[in-house]
Amino acid sequence: MLVMMTILFVTLMLLLGSGVWVAFSLLGLGWLGLSQFTSVPTGDVLASNVWGDSYSWELTALPMFIWMGEILFRSRLADDMFTGLSPWMQRIPGRLLHTNVVGCGLFAAVSGSSAATCATMGKMTIPELTRRGYDEQLVIGTLAGSATLGLLIPPSIILIVYGVATDQSIARLFMAGIFPGLLLISLFAGYLMLWSWRFPDKVPPAETGLPLAEKLRRARRLIPLLALIVGVIGSIYAGLASPTEAAAVGVVLSLLLARVQGSMNGGVFRDALLGAVRTSTMIAFILAGASFLTAAMGFTGLPRELAAWIGTLGLSPVMLLAALTLFFILLGCFLDGISVVVLTTSIMLPMVEAAGIDLIWFGIYLVVVVEMSQITPPVGFNLFVLQGMTGRNILSIAWAAMPFFFLMMLGVVLISVFPGIVTWLPQAMGN
Repeated sequence: MLVMMTILFVTLMLLLGSGVWVAFSLLGLGWLGLSQFTSVPTGDVLASNVWGDSYSWELTALPMFIWMGEILFRSRLADDMFTGLSPWMQRIPGRLLHTNVVGCGLFAAVSGSSAATCATMGKMTIPELTRRGYDEQLVIGTLAGSATLGLLIPPSIILIVYGVATDQSIARLFMAGIFPGLLLISLFAGYLMLWSWRFPDKVPPAETGLPLAEKLRRARRLIPLLALIVGVIGSIYAGLASPTEAAAVGVVLSLLLARVQGSMNGGVFRDALLGAVRTSTMIAFILAGASFLTAAMGFTGLPRELAAWIGTLGLSPVMLLAALTLFFILLGCFLDGISVVVLTTSIMLPMVEAAGIDLIWFGIYLVVVVEMSQITPPVGFNLFVLQGMTGRNILSIAWAAMPFFFLMMLGVVLISVFPGIVTWLPQAMGN
């Protein structure tokens, strides 16, 4: 078993290190495991698993939510959010820096993508906040950290991937991500308040206050976005729609929103559709490879033996989670979030279940840890997005995001100590 594990690990590192696509790496690893270490007919397993995972009904929500995010990415949503939020942030310590945190949280609730959230908010807030005299280092750091909320707050693409890969309810996973997302928003906002109290000279003075009537008039620009969030997430929680049906509703509402804003035309529609097709097929291909690898690992018995070996170590659930956190952070330094999820679930789930850890809770924990890897070099994807927008060195961007990395680590500790933060809403939804 040790020889097999070593061979498979070295092979995976060679495939990924040589630039082979993740999906092909997963397929190749599964083929090697089946053909060399079992007598199972490899071709039959490959055909049945790839086909079986490709027509999953739950998976149909994926392209719809991605399409919704692509449409809104090309709309004037970021401008409307900044206009609607900024008058209400002037009196809060940290002032307009909070527009990054709250704006990313709102856009995450309709996009499902960390990169789209980062790019959409960044193209508006970076030049605007820098022009107003806010510390550029903190502007970039808040954006890098807050944009990772796109992975956690529903409709999250990576939660759909986890749900399909582990056969968990996507609707319950969506609900489980809401309170942890609000927790991270609160931690980020609290840090900005403390920072502004500690360095008051780095925060520009408050601008002239607007009358309440003018604030309310500007806040009206947030109504379409809030209606879209309620229409998608509310319909799932109330049991009126499945995630797939809610995704279709979201696409229709986002098309109407873009049309009303005047940002929808034939070119935008085509670009959004092609962008959704490219991203969806990439993820579906990775999921197909992960399905085959999961089946192959099951036939080899590696996950079962690994879980038994972990059991002999006598690790408590806390020690197991500490070890897994370190492992996922290191893995996330070299792979994107979706690849981390699909690559590790087949190996990790048996030992997680053996430790008595709830799989819905584990999915949220895994996504928060993957969020942390989005702002760690060398492959932190949000760092690349911000580097392209600002032209700054990627290490300086990573340094700016470091406080938010530790705040997310604190978030992991809090949901571990108080698991009800994750599990209460899915249980209430079931009741």
